[in-house]
Amino acid sequence: MKKILLSGVKPTGRPHIGNYFGAMKQFVDLQASEKYDCHLFIADYHALNLIQDAAEMRRLTLDLALDYLAIGLDPAQSVIFKQSDVPAHTELAWIFDTIVTMPYLMRAHAYKDAEAKDKELNVGTFNYPVLMAADILLYGTDIVPVGADQKQHVEYARDIALKFNHTFKSEAFKLPEDMIMKDVATVPGTDGRKMSKSYGNTIPLFAEREEIAKAVMGIVTDSSGDVPTNVYAIHKLFRTEADLKPLYEANKGKYKALKEALIEDVDAFVKPLRERRAILAKDEGKVIEILRQGAKKANEAASAKLVEAKKAVGVL
Repeated sequence: MKKILLSGVKPTGRPHIGNYFGAMKQFVDLQASEKYDCHLFIADYHALNLIQDAAEMRRLTLDLALDYLAIGLDPAQSVIFKQSDVPAHTELAWIFDTIVTMPYLMRAHAYKDAEAKDKELNVGTFNYPVLMAADILLYGTDIVPVGADQKQHVEYARDIALKFNHTFKSEAFKLPEDMIMKDVATVPGTDGRKMSKSYGNTIPLFAEREEIAKAVMGIVTDSSGDVPTNVYAIHKLFRTEADLKPLYEANKGKYKALKEALIEDVDAFVKPLRERRAILAKDEGKVIEILRQGAKKANEAASAKLVEAKKAVGVL
């Protein structure tokens, strides 16, 4: 039998190449494998911690669906759906809330980061790992492709599954495993830090050539060396190191020439994705129907697992 693979992305803005190489590309590669039954969702309930405008949420959700389809996700091979279209996600999260302690959640990275920045934390951010555990465990998930910084969420899902099974003397939930592609687990941004919208150091995935050029030319370089480290770290996402070696040897210290070569490679990669997305955007009704059909399939699996959990706790 195929292993069940699940992952999701929050609709919080334009994706960048870090999102693509860190996670989205894996979805496309894995859906073609005979080993996996892929469930890929738009995490709109998670996004509510950040997006609190109805029109913006609808727009971002549709945009992310277009992004998924443009990179090559196929509804014939993957179950593609919105988190909010499957009520079992939030219902199971509440059941988990009753067995998860506050000190345990206070160890979560998101909570620590917010606390360190002295932010007024909402309950959704604090409780984020519990809802994510429900997302994962509802489908009997075996594999969760994540970036290195998301590994803790899979660990939380495993811990919660173990505690539920032990507390209620149940075998309802299996223990998922994370999947991290080591070479691209953390994609560097234009300033050398992790690529992130919050840092303003991204190269947008569907950008026009002019925007790509502006971002690449803005990559921070260290004038003390022959090879611009940040340029090379991004460049090797698009070409093998064997291909890059003669290019960088021939242009030692010529940072502008190396950036121009990177612009060419990024644009050559992005252009077909950009054009495919533009075509898909002309038929929003088709995209919405794909999400509706995906939700129908997801609800079948999620509802069955929720019933199992409810029987285990005694409310059914």
